Amino acid sequence: MSFELPFRTGPRPQTTGCAPHEQVTQNAPAEVHALFKRRAFELPFVERRASGISVPGAEALVLSHVHACGPREAFLIGREFAHVHPAYDGSSHMMLPLPVVDELTAKGWGELHPMARSGHIPATAVMAFAPRDVKEVEVMVRLLNASWDFARGKLANPAPVHIHD
Repeated sequence: MSFELPFRTGPRPQTTGCAPHEQVTQNAPAEVHALFKRRAFELPFVERRASGISVPGAEALVLSHVHACGPREAFLIGREFAHVHPAYDGSSHMMLPLPVVDELTAKGWGELHPMARSGHIPATAVMAFAPRDVKEVEVMVRLLNASWDFARGKLANPAPVHIHD
């Protein structure tokens, strides 16, 4: 799978080290956050709901039942494959195939969820940092599209991912 991102400019934002996993610095300006949310919820077969696993105000991208054909590690909970945090934070959690996770972390666009680092949830769970401008919204939409494709079974991991229950 070839998925190439540009390098994210500037230093990494600060994030919390445990749940709730939130972005503390370099948060999205209100208009950029609103644009990203508009774009995120334009994906076909996606229902907009309150997140079943995140902070109050986080909005989930939930794939319709008939299209949720991806592996278990493509979903945060139920059919929720991603969620967008409230405006005070602006980041997103999403599930991505491992090669895309590697690209995201190597290029500075996000980090593994702390519970993924500790092995409690799949290593496909990441935080994608809040977009700071319109150009970064485009990168975030690409990442979200990869998560959507993963949840629909259109992208796969090169090897099985162990899931702790």
